[in-house]
Amino acid sequence: MKNIALIFSVILFASCQAQDKQFSKEALSQKLVSLEGNDVDLGSIIKRHQGKTVLIEVWASWCSDCVKAMPLLKDTQSKNPDVDYVFISMDKTADAWKKGIEKHALTGEHYWTPDGMKGAFGKAADVDWIPRYIIVDAAGKVIVYRAIEKDFEKINTILKQQTAKK
Repeated sequence: MKNIALIFSVILFASCQAQDKQFSKEALSQKLVSLEGNDVDLGSIIKRHQGKTVLIEVWASWCSDCVKAMPLLKDTQSKNPDVDYVFISMDKTADAWKKGIEKHALTGEHYWTPDGMKGAFGKAADVDWIPRYIIVDAAGKVIVYRAIEKDFEKINTILKQQTAKK
């Protein structure tokens, strides 16, 4: 039994470490909606944060795993105040998205993709599960492309390493 657990741990760790994946051109060009109702593409959002480490959370207010992970995310925000936080919602309506932001008191930049996980952005960014966390370094390079709510220890370690480089 210990061997199975060890093998599973190695596979999980390796899959988290193999993060050479980058956003596709399609993902970078997909339009998201800002809280003000403006269309913004992911590439512009990443460029706006150049010079800072960014943690992107792909989430939805209906997602129980997302809600369960919010205390961990808020703890990460308190431990890493020099990181910029960007939220991309997969909610079905803008109203549900905005209510979710308010209900959970999420601080950071907020965007919504009206087509959800199966829409153009979800497909282009390979969103197959939420919550999904992506870390972009100060140069705009994706250093973690696929992390989930169970990866917060790793996420915090990487964020600390990134902000220590400055």
